[in-house]
Amino acid sequence: MSPTAPSEAPNEIERETVADPGAPTSYPAGAYRPRVATLPSLPEAHRTIPFRSGASWFRKILAFAGPGYLVAVGYMDPGNWATDIQGGSKFGYTLLSVIVVSSLMAMFLQALSAKLGIATGRDLAQACRDHYSRRTSLVLWVLCEIAIAACDLAEVLGSAVALKLLFGLPLLAGVLITAFDVLIVLALQGRGFRLIEAFVVTLIVTIAACFAYEMFFAQPLWSEAAQGILPRAEIFRNREMLYIAIGILGATVMPHNLYLHSSIVQTRAFGISVGDRREAFRYAVFDSTLALSFALFVNAAILILGAAAFHTRGLHNVAEISDAYKLLSPVLGVSLASTVFACALLASGQNSTLTGTLAGQIVMEGFLDIRLKPWVRRLITRALAITPAVLVIGIAGEGKVTSLIVLSQVILSFQLPFAIIPLIQFTGDRAKMGTLANSPVIKVVAWAVAAIILFFNAELLWFIFRG
Repeated sequence: MSPTAPSEAPNEIERETVADPGAPTSYPAGAYRPRVATLPSLPEAHRTIPFRSGASWFRKILAFAGPGYLVAVGYMDPGNWATDIQGGSKFGYTLLSVIVVSSLMAMFLQALSAKLGIATGRDLAQACRDHYSRRTSLVLWVLCEIAIAACDLAEVLGSAVALKLLFGLPLLAGVLITAFDVLIVLALQGRGFRLIEAFVVTLIVTIAACFAYEMFFAQPLWSEAAQGILPRAEIFRNREMLYIAIGILGATVMPHNLYLHSSIVQTRAFGISVGDRREAFRYAVFDSTLALSFALFVNAAILILGAAAFHTRGLHNVAEISDAYKLLSPVLGVSLASTVFACALLASGQNSTLTGTLAGQIVMEGFLDIRLKPWVRRLITRALAITPAVLVIGIAGEGKVTSLIVLSQVILSFQLPFAIIPLIQFTGDRAKMGTLANSPVIKVVAWAVAAIILFFNAELLWFIFRG
């Protein structure tokens, strides 16, 4: 059917091509500016990485390899560590099903996010500003900033805990050191977006290798772990278990990653014809699904490690990351176990703060249409993360760090609907997406995912208010 048929309403990019038969179907890297955007998302990196439709499938995979891994690091940040270790030590392998279901939902939602960016040339924040009233957009922006602050709180505190475990630095000093993460982002982005992606992938491989080492010595009960993949009704009846489950959900499906992914897929210089954008979408989904499979492995490994090292040995109250660090070496009988654990935690925190800073820039520019110098943007987003962390340590003390990290993940879970609902709404709108709009089946699945998340949140509220 023709893209311009009434049942296949084209979006603005398609209308531009149809209106001018002589219009090119692709543009040189950095030159493409869709009519719907005043300035593209992440303008300094927009369409800077070539993607040639005529290349081999392997070269296309390599061209699109990267954005998924930047997204995946948010799914293995220190917030996941706190919730997974606590869940594994207290309830064994039971909550493994929550990690699997959450990861599958994350893969699906990130695919929708990539589709939005590829089909419209807009990131999710820009699309919200275009569609909603200014008041609604400002409310969504504030909620998103709260989510990013909660996420950054976990990442900054996680990095600070790792520095304390490895070098004995006070937590406050570790938090202040993370202020210089912004310099890493500036240095890497100044040398090209590919270098940022390579740095992130290197840290992901480091984290995965560390947990493979830990799992080898922990010797999990794989038969029980396999049973833990199956969901149990007990999760909904046990208030404490449900609280940690929602923390896992909030730590796995990250709201700011939906904004991030819709932006960074636009760093690829794919063509604008319907066929070119469908092809770009397929490779983007392959990239993100593969990357999130690594995140699933890491998250599952953390919970399995907590279950194998602590729960099966009667240590059911290992709720602090620092306690896990102290116990791993004596429990597993391996002197390097604790050090490897802390190194993985530091790599996780650094990775997540890097991508969180990029997400903060995308959200601020997208919702407010503010264009600042790169170093000013980075300093603002880093300050928004460090300030709450300093206040938390000053008021609550160092002993409450892990419980506050878990709480931050629950806050993320409650913010999720405010990112997911607009994403589902936009990707199902043919006026915005044209022929790439969600099919009826995808719409049903998408709203079902949103309903599941809302149900989890409502269950937790019921437990809290019932006392």
